[in-house]
Amino acid sequence: MSNYRLSDIQLDESTFMRRSADVDHERRVAIFDLIEDNSFEVIKATEAGYHGPYKLTLAIEEGRLVFDLVTSEDQAVMVFKLAMSPFRRTIREYLSVCDRYYEAIKSSSPSQIEAIDMGRRGLHNDGSALLRERLEDKIILDHQTARRLFTLICVLHMKG
Repeated sequence: MSNYRLSDIQLDESTFMRRSADVDHERRVAIFDLIEDNSFEVIKATEAGYHGPYKLTLAIEEGRLVFDLVTSEDQAVMVFKLAMSPFRRTIREYLSVCDRYYEAIKSSSPSQIEAIDMGRRGLHNDGSALLRERLEDKIILDHQTARRLFTLICVLHMKG
């Protein structure tokens, strides 16, 4: 297993509230899947000779997404913030489609559910591609890691 990975991920509990059981399930699955399989190379740390694994805490402060990274021994690696504004439209659309998807599961035909799910996956891919683009000078992520992180960013965005 590569050391260029996350060994732990936490969401700042003060920056999100629990939502539906479906959303809480998605959060738990994303965190579990991230820890099981991810690719997370911190460029600055690699240049300094450290290759992970890393612990990540995600939060939202003053409209910015905060990445707080430490080593597996809890030594600070870096803290940085990304503006949420580039993500807002994609997150809003993604969450709206997710709501429609969960409603469709209850009463729609399989073909309707599949169509909504295709839209949901497309928006999810758009969000994860944007995340990779915004992080490219700091962190190198694979596609699946970016998708799972985007899920967690959406959960954080759901505050209030």
